[in-house]
Amino acid sequence: MVQGTLHVLLVSAKGLDNADFLGNMDPYAVLICRSQEQKSSIASGAGNEPEWNETFVFTVSDSTTDLTIKLFDKDTFSSDDFVGEAKILLDTVFAEGNLPPTVYNVVKDQEYRGEIKVGFTFTPSEDRSLDFGEEELGGWKQSSLQ
Repeated sequence: MVQGTLHVLLVSAKGLDNADFLGNMDPYAVLICRSQEQKSSIASGAGNEPEWNETFVFTVSDSTTDLTIKLFDKDTFSSDDFVGEAKILLDTVFAEGNLPPTVYNVVKDQEYRGEIKVGFTFTPSEDRSLDFGEEELGGWKQSSLQ
């Protein structure tokens, strides 16, 4: 059973497709882990090689298998442009507990659109349901009186 806290270090991206025709992109990321969604800061004017160095924390459970990172270009006068996404399987993170910043492909329409660098730390939570200790039986304290 996988339960615990997942720390995601969003480091940087490079080689992203420039979604702005005039000037540099203002990229940001949306990290999605099951129903939890968090947004990075906007790397204003960073173009196709933004750096964030931001940490995000997610609570994970048995049914958590992956993390999706969607990259967007912030636009002022129109809707933000979707740049691409990276879907990262978390089984190695759960098994190892720690994964140093690693590069993952960013894709859009099944085509390579750049890469993103992300690191992970997983801290399992203590499963109290299996901890019976010497004085507890099924959650009830055992009486010393007979």
